[in-house]
Amino acid sequence: MKIGITCYPTYGGSGVVATELGKALAMRGHEVHFISYAMPTRLNGFVDNIFYHEVEINNYPLFEFPLYSIALASKMVEVTKFHDLDLLHAHYAIPHATSAFLAREILKSEGGNKSEIKFITTLHGTDITLTGLEPSFLPTMKFSIQKSDGVTAVSRFLKDKTQQQYQIDKEIEVIPNFIDINKYKREDNEKTKCFRKNFAKNDEKILTHTSNFRALKRVQDVIKFLTQ
Repeated sequence: MKIGITCYPTYGGSGVVATELGKALAMRGHEVHFISYAMPTRLNGFVDNIFYHEVEINNYPLFEFPLYSIALASKMVEVTKFHDLDLLHAHYAIPHATSAFLAREILKSEGGNKSEIKFITTLHGTDITLTGLEPSFLPTMKFSIQKSDGVTAVSRFLKDKTQQQYQIDKEIEVIPNFIDINKYKREDNEKTKCFRKNFAKNDEKILTHTSNFRALKRVQDVIKFLTQ
């Protein structure tokens, strides 16, 4: 397949997951096109069937703020037609799902072989539980989720919150976040003991946390479990 993936290019979890997913799909033979305003930070190596398309935003005195959503939709249309994409995948709903919906409708109106292209929205967390609930965003977010051809969420909690808070009956498939266990794996003590002594005594446990320390992450429960 030829897949267009839109995500934020920064170090946030949604961008990391989207980029790693695209890389994994490319390794399986799919052609992946990243569409964003900057190169995703995790695209740190060359793969011959991964492509990057920058969303260019022109400054004009009339507009106080950049019109990224519109520019993104136009770039999605352009990449879909020029590279004959089969699917658009929007990570982090704001504003990517809305831009994908607009791009799909533009392609429908133009007819041609891309008039039936579909888009998938993946919900990652704060796009639904925090920013998406802002009064200025909520109606648009609800509409974009409802109009997606498919919706996935990274946890059961997020699926339930989306259906409750947005009062939608859209089917949401839970696909948990993943980790490459061939890359991130525990080494034996003989290889790590020279590093371990810099952080803790031999009888102390070391906990590594790779996310923020919001209460939602239940860090205290993890610590309690490890210390029992």
